[in-house]
Amino acid sequence: MNSRERLLAAINHKEPDRVPFDLGGTVVTSIHVKAYQALREYLGLPSLQPVFSDVIQQVVRVDDDVMERLGVDVRNVSYQARVTARSAVQDRGNYTCLYDELKVGWQMPKDGGWYYDMFDNPLAGPVTEADVEGFAWPDPLAPSRFTGLRDAAHRAIAEEQRAVVVGSISAGIMEVASRLRGFQDYFVDFAANPKLLGRIMDRVLEMQLAYWGRIFEILGDDVDVVQSADDIAGQHSLLISPRSYRAMVKPRHKELFDFIHAHSKAKIFFHSCGAIRPLIPDLIEIGLDILNPVQVSAAGMDTTALKREFGKDLTFWGGGVDTQQVLGSGTPHQVREEVRRRLEDLMPGGGFVFAAVHNIQGNVPPQNIMAMWETLQEFGTRCT
Repeated sequence: MNSRERLLAAINHKEPDRVPFDLGGTVVTSIHVKAYQALREYLGLPSLQPVFSDVIQQVVRVDDDVMERLGVDVRNVSYQARVTARSAVQDRGNYTCLYDELKVGWQMPKDGGWYYDMFDNPLAGPVTEADVEGFAWPDPLAPSRFTGLRDAAHRAIAEEQRAVVVGSISAGIMEVASRLRGFQDYFVDFAANPKLLGRIMDRVLEMQLAYWGRIFEILGDDVDVVQSADDIAGQHSLLISPRSYRAMVKPRHKELFDFIHAHSKAKIFFHSCGAIRPLIPDLIEIGLDILNPVQVSAAGMDTTALKREFGKDLTFWGGGVDTQQVLGSGTPHQVREEVRRRLEDLMPGGGFVFAAVHNIQGNVPPQNIMAMWETLQEFGTRCT
């Protein structure tokens, strides 16, 4: 099988010749710049100036030589508008800071900083629906978002024989609302100001629908997977109640998913960290195809149970190795044992794409990354 055939088999719940491997196919399955530079040196590859796919998370675009060396099966061809700074990096005392195209401010410590944290929210405080309507929303149809996409997708499919992933214009409907309002106002809005919050979410949804419509006009059936996201859960539980999700968010997710399925053959990849188990049936109900990152260290996210209960309906993209407790601080032996366990749980019957749980962080030594990869090569072949 070539890489695209392998990926398409897996996400259609067939066992490919081996489990597909993703590194850098999305901005939530990539690698921190520090770990990436160390990996390149470990592999004996020349030092290159890194290109960020997400400057906020400090994760990089994986270069062709690494993709070839590790047999990466997917190619991201999208313009990463969500994370492109709209202002130059500025000095802010002990921090450097920047603003994204939604005018959200981000800062990173100059001394020992690993990534940017949010510090400025443009719609925080006592705003009205008129303020939401008057906000300078980004143009989802700006031509620069789509420049070169058709050629990039064609190269990925025809020349590289890799599957094509396209990322969203922005973070998720919930996530953008929380960034515009700030966490405190955002969570209060669910109870105290749902109409305002709903209007913000609607504007984000409108922006995303327009963007996806243009993507499908340009790329047609050359889109294999589209990436969406919304962090609905934390380490131990959901961030909002199931009732709030079903009342405020689920109808909007459904509208987005319905639009994507109606206008393309692409599978929907949805990222939510944390203990998302209580809402997995809701996501399946509204048409979700692929769940990421499968945070195995969170409550209720045991891979054996997830595969048993939801493996016929969902592809698990991620969950290959715990990045929270094992990949960064464990030994290579512990990494190998962890990877073997996740393969045993998730690979039977297809429906599994191997990636670490979320991005590989900057503290992960290259020896552990390669222990992960080597174990996948040894044990990630067809079960039957």
